[in-house]
Amino acid sequence: MTLKMTNFDALKGQLVVSAQAYPGEPMRDPRTMAQIAAAAVTGGAAAIRVQGIADIQFARAAVEVPVIGLWKDGHDGVFITPTLRHALSCASAGADIVAIDGTRRPRPDGLTLAETIEGIHANSNSLVMADCGSLDDAVAAAEAGADLIGTTLAGYSGERPKTDGPDLELIAEIAAANLGKPLIAEGRIHSPAQARAAMDAGAFAVVVGTAITHPSTITGWFKAALDA
Repeated sequence: MTLKMTNFDALKGQLVVSAQAYPGEPMRDPRTMAQIAAAAVTGGAAAIRVQGIADIQFARAAVEVPVIGLWKDGHDGVFITPTLRHALSCASAGADIVAIDGTRRPRPDGLTLAETIEGIHANSNSLVMADCGSLDDAVAAAEAGADLIGTTLAGYSGERPKTDGPDLELIAEIAAANLGKPLIAEGRIHSPAQARAAMDAGAFAVVVGTAITHPSTITGWFKAALDA
């Protein structure tokens, strides 16, 4: 899949499913994540988003849709594909789109966001999704050359409160800014109604992860409702 040749037509108005599990969880296996990704594609996902080099490799072999790949390294600050080295590893593993921290915070390798994006474009065929936390992040990421803008870090970078559900206000603000980049709504989209609301707020496409692919959390929601 070479998404550069499709002008993003494959993603417009579509659902992207994020399949991620974390260390110590029962499903923390790249093969399992690839199977979940394939099941999501069967259900209509137009692209999938996975974390980790092995997960990207297995998912790339399991699906024909675009793969958004990232590498989480650490837990605080800039940890979503934090350096150019991480990004190029994701690209080499088969990511059509490499998702990176798109905030204005300092990066561990000392490169600017623009230098990181330039390095990805120069040394791979992958596009870049900038995971942003605010309108200012989105503007800066677009200027730095990101191919797609995501709201992934809204409520997590310290600039905006963590909303209960997607940050529809931020989605609308970025959409109104007309940055010339596809806007991908991501973060705390836990129902079909919220996915629709994110699209109506101006998103180009919508990413849903936990509510589709993380059964431990979904089970917890039902358990909490019964315990209330």
